Amino acid sequence: MTKQSVSLKDIARRCGVSVATVSKALNDQSDIGAETKELVRQAARDMGYSPNSAARSLKMSKTDNIGVLFTDEARSGLTHDYFATVLDAFKRCAESQGYDITFINANRSRVNRMSYLEHARYRGFDGVVIACVNFSDPEVRELIESELPVVTIDHIFQGRISVHSDNVDGIRQLVTYCYSQGHRKIAYIHGLPSAVTIDRISSFYRTTEMLGIHVPDEYMVPVAYRDSVAAREATVRLLDLPDPPTCILFPDDYSALGGINELNARGLKIGKDIAIAGYDGITITRITEPALCTVQQDMEGIGRVAAEKLIELISHPRTTLIESIVMPVTLVKGMSVQELKK
Repeated sequence: MTKQSVSLKDIARRCGVSVATVSKALNDQSDIGAETKELVRQAARDMGYSPNSAARSLKMSKTDNIGVLFTDEARSGLTHDYFATVLDAFKRCAESQGYDITFINANRSRVNRMSYLEHARYRGFDGVVIACVNFSDPEVRELIESELPVVTIDHIFQGRISVHSDNVDGIRQLVTYCYSQGHRKIAYIHGLPSAVTIDRISSFYRTTEMLGIHVPDEYMVPVAYRDSVAAREATVRLLDLPDPPTCILFPDDYSALGGINELNARGLKIGKDIAIAGYDGITITRITEPALCTVQQDMEGIGRVAAEKLIELISHPRTTLIESIVMPVTLVKGMSVQELKK
């Protein structure tokens, strides 16, 4: 029995109850006991049933609807500069090919809540794009390991198409540029553990080692991405060290604003008294003073390619190449990293 062919009758047979009882339990009718409801719902989850699964098995046609699973640790939603641009490009590309976009409910309340996979099946999505979530979440893994066409952004899963920036090269370019400007005491306020963070930290250590730069442990400070308050606090810690850095790298451009506030409060001239750099290349980098040194990610390209590959996978599942697509990045020098005066 395939997951798409599961019916109320199948669930009733497994639970030893009537079809009517199954229907009432799934619809949370008051005349069905809590124990029976949980028994039926668990069986439905285990068997991969969704309310429209029977209809889908008969219809067996595209809905021209793509699901988007997106939630970040700061719960910034579509105010998240980087992912807002990525997902807007994804949306425009998908819509240009006749697809509608629907966000998967990421509300973590457990009351009458569907899992991500259940929601995707309920909506009848032809495919799903996944961005900026906790990829170790069992529900996320369930969705990724399901039969649905899936493309991930900024995370690699074996057997799934992924699209991500060349974070290794981005950090390599950034550190090498700071080195060329005379900086040897380079601190890194980096993001919390994720696939992106691991690549960037590894590249940071590899590049500094290649350049002969010693990095004290206290120069490596973890903060959440896009948390300017935590980034400012980390900047305070670094500046108050007995041997402070001459250059500070931030996990992203938005976080760098926190560092800028602290440097300004201390009367330090950015680029002259101390160097700083961000990552992403969002709009804010063009209006800060001085212009922020950063790594420009191809946000438009990432979104567009993710949409193209997902639609290709939906339309041609047998011939679409399952691959990890690495998008190039560009160093934007700005003026916040200048030649270190001896």
